Amino acid sequence: MGTIYDLAKKTGFSITTVSKALNNYKDVSKKTRAKILQAAEEMDYLPNAHAQSLSTKNHGRSGSCSQKRMKSE
Repeated sequence: MGTIYDLAKKTGFSITTVSKALNNYKDVSKKTRAKILQAAEEMDYLPNAHAQSLSTKNHGRSGSCSQKRMKSE
């Protein structure tokens, strides 16, 4: 299992291109996407969930706020 950096190095594409191919961006050609996906399969590549949460700013947490009303005397 490797990182996106390992995948980029193996395929000869930039990290940006590899990321776009893995995330199905339309501006990556079918040929390029196929090469990257094949290499990812060979490497047993799995995305890093922590890195994804940092880039999407989605940490899987939620919160709420409430305002307590004070009784006037």
